[in-house]
Amino acid sequence: MLEERRRARLFAAACAGMFIFGVVLALLGTLFGLPAMRERLNVNLAQQGDLFLLLFAGVCFATVAVGPLIDRFGNKLVLLVSAVLVTLALLEFAAAHSMLSAGIASLVIGLGGGGLNTSCNVLTSELYEGNRGPMLNLLGIFYGFGALFIPLLAAGITSLLPMPELLLFTAILPAMGAVAYAALPFPPAREGHGMAWREVVEVVRYPGLLLFAALLFLESGNEAVLAGWTSTYLGNAGATARLATWVLASYWAGLMLGRFSATRLLRYFRDVQLVLLSALGAMAGCAILLGARSVPALAAAVCFTGFALSPIYPTSLAMVGDRYGRYAGTVFGVIFAIGLAGGAMFPWAVGQIAQARSVHAGLVLLLAGAGAVAGTVVVIKHRVAGRQVPARQS
Repeated sequence: MLEERRRARLFAAACAGMFIFGVVLALLGTLFGLPAMRERLNVNLAQQGDLFLLLFAGVCFATVAVGPLIDRFGNKLVLLVSAVLVTLALLEFAAAHSMLSAGIASLVIGLGGGGLNTSCNVLTSELYEGNRGPMLNLLGIFYGFGALFIPLLAAGITSLLPMPELLLFTAILPAMGAVAYAALPFPPAREGHGMAWREVVEVVRYPGLLLFAALLFLESGNEAVLAGWTSTYLGNAGATARLATWVLASYWAGLMLGRFSATRLLRYFRDVQLVLLSALGAMAGCAILLGARSVPALAAAVCFTGFALSPIYPTSLAMVGDRYGRYAGTVFGVIFAIGLAGGAMFPWAVGQIAQARSVHAGLVLLLAGAGAVAGTVVVIKHRVAGRQVPARQS
């Protein structure tokens, strides 16, 4: 009973970290759905894409760095430092009045978010070795809660609180997380020694690992485009800033509902089957989104696409956790780093296309990405899934 309570507290800590990570990834999409923020920073659509690139560059860099740190020192240090970085970045956003200030804040918040994402997923994977799929999807629901929190907060109280005060209020959350991580006891590191670069290279060379990384590259890109460009797209379609923010919130609501549903669906489908069905559903949602001409139809398409996409990321992580046992921090770090590069490149590419042509033209990338996800899952299903790869012992 004592062990079960301890595991529940640690899982709650992971859920809190994923909530904060959701705040991180939803922040820019929400801020730039408000014309006042773009005017305050004096940025155009291409520069908006550059800020997304900086955010995800920070996430990717942190993801590469923290994997070996988790294996060597455990999750406590990474969670604590990451929560502090997110707090500092939110304070910087509150004070930002230029592209330079916003760029620094985007990079720093990405660094903190990347550490939280990797560590929370590794911690959950280690806590629930026999039940990874449902528990990682449950963890992902809290990512959705955090991402939903920002647009709901902005839509609900921007008329009462200016954006700087809103950001200052939000900074309280990661600050509280940092205090909790400092006080909570965590299990020791699994490896307990430094990793040689030879061992890192061996991790990268695990059979099939790069296929999973490619899958997460595409999926991260799709999710980041929807999170970052939905409110802008709705604004261009004639929706008010407030309505566009509510539609963005419906995307996160669909994401959360989909991950909750996945915890039940995994009783009836194999993990790879659920990922493939989700990819096909996402293709349909993206096609509807691109063809919709009214705001209600756009809102429904956004919500459905979020629902369809939602099980892909956490269920794929569960497949990775089941397949690659040793050096879990580094394994997750490698696939997150490659995967989240998609989260950096896709929104940036949409920004460049939107500046040259239109936001609608940029979102065609969504449909292409969803189709590529489905193709990658098919390859994994036939070549990789179900074959466990034991890590070589040193």
